[in-house]
Amino acid sequence: MEKTTEILPIVERDEWLRPVADAIACRHRRYLDKLEAIEHSAGSLVDYANGYRYFGWQWDETLDGWWFREWLPGAHDVYIFGDFNNWQRTEIRMHRDSAGVWSAFFPAAMYRDRLTHGSLYKIHVHGDNGWLDRIPAYATRVVQDEKTKDYTAQFWNPGPFDWKGDCFDIAQVGSLLIYEAHVGMAQEREGVGTYREFTEKILPIIKRDGYNAVQLMAIAEHPYYGSFGYHVSSLFAPSSRFGTPEELKGLIRRAHELGLAVIMDLVHSHYVRNLNEGINELDGTDHLYSPAGPAGDQPHWDSKLFDYGKPQVEHFLLSNIKYWLEEYRFDGFRFDGVTSMLYYDHGLGKAFGSYGDYYDGNEDTNAITYLTLANKLIHEVNPHAITIAEEMSGMPGLALKVKDGGMGFDYRMAMGIPDYWIKVLKERKDEDWHPTSIFWELTNRRSDEK
Repeated sequence: MEKTTEILPIVERDEWLRPVADAIACRHRRYLDKLEAIEHSAGSLVDYANGYRYFGWQWDETLDGWWFREWLPGAHDVYIFGDFNNWQRTEIRMHRDSAGVWSAFFPAAMYRDRLTHGSLYKIHVHGDNGWLDRIPAYATRVVQDEKTKDYTAQFWNPGPFDWKGDCFDIAQVGSLLIYEAHVGMAQEREGVGTYREFTEKILPIIKRDGYNAVQLMAIAEHPYYGSFGYHVSSLFAPSSRFGTPEELKGLIRRAHELGLAVIMDLVHSHYVRNLNEGINELDGTDHLYSPAGPAGDQPHWDSKLFDYGKPQVEHFLLSNIKYWLEEYRFDGFRFDGVTSMLYYDHGLGKAFGSYGDYYDGNEDTNAITYLTLANKLIHEVNPHAITIAEEMSGMPGLALKVKDGGMGFDYRMAMGIPDYWIKVLKERKDEDWHPTSIFWELTNRRSDEK
């Protein structure tokens, strides 16, 4: 590791970090170098994270038609098909550029009455894994056929949503009191709840009970309902089982009217391995969004890992963050599974009893750089947005300002505390509770991180 004499504020405040000061400085320098490269190429981090404005369906005013684009560098051939061409798989061939982006143009004069709001479509990809019908990574709406249970992308173009009157700022909330909820499981009736029901029935209860923020689980599309939304298949599509994108926007608008901030449970730690519904092997290779081979697997969750060191994946994930902030006006994110992201071994089987355990060469510096960029982006798009890291290991600097050498999260969600309470309540009689143990569990946190 390259030696440096730079001493960051995080180290100045904690003498125990001095033996690993070089590792922390190197981590911070990697972030600064990456940020400088992004700003040099795109002008700013905010302008860089615009993938959702280029890929997928994009209207071209000059040419009077729709472009459709998808990044598939390993594909040999790609077609797009749907109800607008009677599901003829190999009729509309897409064209590849030097960067591996495939595109097709749909002139309005030819497709105005065929490619309409609600049209269904897929891409037909020829890759090393054969010919497969797939859902594009940038699909913003995915629906499931009630009879076949098959998922299909949907061309979604309802017109601008009416955000009139929404001037909510999470800064006005003050100290957060967050109610975590799952839209589908929030109703008393049997079945899957909807965005509309949550808006009308649940939001008033959350407000009445004194909360000032609601954290929504399972927003991004996921094929298996029992995963609680943690095996995401389409990162840009809100789950259609709860309703339409406009109904989710209506939920957020109503929450803002009630003075409630809305925080999204964001899953960038892994993704579903399904080929039919997800982005795994989308271009025919096993290393489009993941590292190649076993390094791309999360064996403990039966899912796939992101390759945070690949620029296109970094761009994809950062664009996803900006999309949810701008298109849906979420007030922040709770990042799920951060411990799994921080370490190559996902933090399993280690007690993290000393600072050396955090800097033993097992830390994923690409993931750390990505998380730091993500926090900077979020706070540039919305300076008052809230970011929370669900993290078990206690990595120093996670919830410290970037300028001080941290990763920039506003809060760390210390999962050890709720897990501790569950263990005590389930496994011990009241008389076997140990006050000293309780006190230690509630106070053994870094005082400089919220």
